[in-house]
Amino acid sequence: MTAPANTLIGTPSQVHYRTVRVNGLDIFYRDAGPRTAPVILLLHGFPTSSNMFRNLIPLLASSFRVIAPDYPGFGLQTSMPDRAEFAYTFENLTNVVEGLVKALGVRKYSLYVMDYGAPVGYRLALRKPEAVQALIIQNGNAYDEGLLTFWDPIKKYWNDPTEENRQALHFLVEPKATRWQYENGVSDTAVLDPTTWALDQAGLDRTGNDEIQLDLFYDYRTNVPLYPEFQAFFRKYQPPALIVWGKNDFIFPAEGAPPYSRDLKNVETHMLDSGHFALESHGTEIAGHIHDFLLKNRIAE
Repeated sequence: MTAPANTLIGTPSQVHYRTVRVNGLDIFYRDAGPRTAPVILLLHGFPTSSNMFRNLIPLLASSFRVIAPDYPGFGLQTSMPDRAEFAYTFENLTNVVEGLVKALGVRKYSLYVMDYGAPVGYRLALRKPEAVQALIIQNGNAYDEGLLTFWDPIKKYWNDPTEENRQALHFLVEPKATRWQYENGVSDTAVLDPTTWALDQAGLDRTGNDEIQLDLFYDYRTNVPLYPEFQAFFRKYQPPALIVWGKNDFIFPAEGAPPYSRDLKNVETHMLDSGHFALESHGTEIAGHIHDFLLKNRIAE
């Protein structure tokens, strides 16, 4: 499919790779675009990092300031404190992102949420709803309809948190599963850069990171009771929402996308012939949709 005409306008800005101290942790982030431009905050998923946005950032940075942080325990540059010193919960990940936003002096932003980035972003929105100018939703869930078969063994652990059920999830941090997340649902896997899952796996293979990720699998249960609050935020504040969803995703399947239209009035949806990491196969197209959507909603001015 041909990308929208406005995908690339002007000369992309240089990407800067920076680290800021937040709550006693070193938080790495990518930062590009004019300081006076509207901000897009890019929030990554599991098991990746801001690296998932490496190709998208230059496509947006001529018109927007684009900021993409790595959460604690993700990527190779952000702090990975011991579990005894830092509780790996979605509330704490949100605390870190909120601290980064404050440290950078950012007051308003559009949220690009994907996978784990959805509950982090929506928790952030509940704290300061007036800061959210728009939503860009890529395989990020906020409805019960979006937690299907993939989640069955994780739900089993939520309901019965035994060591046996915890270790039954260990396969999700192993190389085969990491590569599968990128390849599943993609018709032409030759377009995928294999360094993506190799880098993700390098992060997962750090001593203690597997237990960190298992902690987060368990804590994901705390997001589900917040779904009604997320939905109430949608209904009350009505941020314009662009959905760009890999429709072949088994983790956050296509069923998770339509419910957003129950609560949001201004929704534009593009179901892409891709999987979980749709940016890897459809990045240019997604960038075009983002630019056109934000321009249409007067956020790119």
